[in-house]
Amino acid sequence: MFEGMQYVFAVYQEQSFSKAAQKLYISQPSLSATIKKIEKKVGAPLFERNTTPIQLTRCGEEYIKCAKEIMDIENGFTNFVSNIDQLKAGMLSVGGSNLFTSYVLLPIIAKFKETYPAVDIRLVEANTSLLENHLQSGYLDLIIETYPFNPQLFARDEYCAESLLLAVPKRFEINDRYTEYQLTAEDIRQDRHILPETPCVPLVQFKNEPFLFLRHGNDTRIRAEKICKKHGFSPKIVLYLDQQITCYHVSCYGMGISFISDTLIKHVKDDANIIYYRVDGPNEVCRSIYFYYKQGKYITRAMEEFIRIAREDRKAK
Repeated sequence: MFEGMQYVFAVYQEQSFSKAAQKLYISQPSLSATIKKIEKKVGAPLFERNTTPIQLTRCGEEYIKCAKEIMDIENGFTNFVSNIDQLKAGMLSVGGSNLFTSYVLLPIIAKFKETYPAVDIRLVEANTSLLENHLQSGYLDLIIETYPFNPQLFARDEYCAESLLLAVPKRFEINDRYTEYQLTAEDIRQDRHILPETPCVPLVQFKNEPFLFLRHGNDTRIRAEKICKKHGFSPKIVLYLDQQITCYHVSCYGMGISFISDTLIKHVKDDANIIYYRVDGPNEVCRSIYFYYKQGKYITRAMEEFIRIAREDRKAK
């Protein structure tokens, strides 16, 4: 009955037969025929095919619940064998946002593969909400995030700390009044922005300038709102975006002010069209980056080694 459950799970994840077929590298008619065979064995339909996107039936919901449990058991046993085998086989699934996959995870993965070439790595780039769902379902072993996930559901290991800075287009006239507060990308790479003697810009003076914010559900958005509120104003938001790196590039084009992490600034190419400022509010400006994994999940040696290599790589920088 659960033979071929990966096909059902793919349709459930993609909410579409055509997208699931593409993901599985098979034809849609072949996938549909396989699902029908499974439904015949079950004795009831698993999907409501008349809805868009496709939804699970009540029986389908129970099937997916059982399939997840089976997948967890299978993954647990595979990971156990991998652990015994001293990482001569196995797979590790890691996820993060565009920023973290591009600038943090890729160097770590490269070093991990140098040490353990036989371990396959699955890298997933997604938004915070989807990463959380993938971690909860067992599709991912680890994710790297700043968002404070529910500690009852997810355990975490700290990777490093980072700070948010104000990124202001150079062409904005307000910069002329605060030259003594200005920071360059090189200043930030040298961590001068976190020195006690580095002054914080009077943020309230920027209240009439256009701001770029991330959409709801992002930790940077939550912190940016708190920072502005602490300084006594509501920002004039002209554009909402999905990724921090997009905010950075839009600011470079002079379209608005954004809150950008020093992690991003230290990795992107310098742009002369942007000026940085330190902002007051240590509780909101400073945050930790964590590796998250599912609470109660068997911690494989691959997971342990990946986090160890990540920490060593961080210390070397």
